[in-house]
Amino acid sequence: MTIVKRNGNVQNHFSTLFDDFLNRDFFNWSLSNFSDTNTTIPAVNIKETPDNYEVEVAAPGMKKKDFKVMLEGNTLTISSEKEIRKEQNEEMRYATREFSYQSFSRTFTLQKDVVDTEKIEAKYEDGVLHLLIPKREHAKQQQPKLIEIR
Repeated sequence: MTIVKRNGNVQNHFSTLFDDFLNRDFFNWSLSNFSDTNTTIPAVNIKETPDNYEVEVAAPGMKKKDFKVMLEGNTLTISSEKEIRKEQNEEMRYATREFSYQSFSRTFTLQKDVVDTEKIEAKYEDGVLHLLIPKREHAKQQQPKLIEIR
């Protein structure tokens, strides 16, 4: 058995180790915003107005060309793939070469009898992808109507 001398108290060492472990939200892993591939999934807000559904996808640092919005039948899929490379000069020797690959896919089922899939609009501005999904005329909320009593 080898004895290793440590500077400081052993209790402080274990305390720091456990604090670090527990602060990583290990017990809240199901609440995290990660996919099965450990990539983050953008948060989505869906707001219903009388005439539309408004979808907001938080995706800062991306560009319009990074997104793909597909409608297949009544399934709307918002996805993105982005590869970031930090290139270095060939003459340089390096110990670390960093690159990053990010991707996500979110799928939503639309009610065909409620939404007008032919008129869906999308725009990307200020780090948020906005989708406007209009409702069909018969699905729009009607204004309250006073019924006269005879």
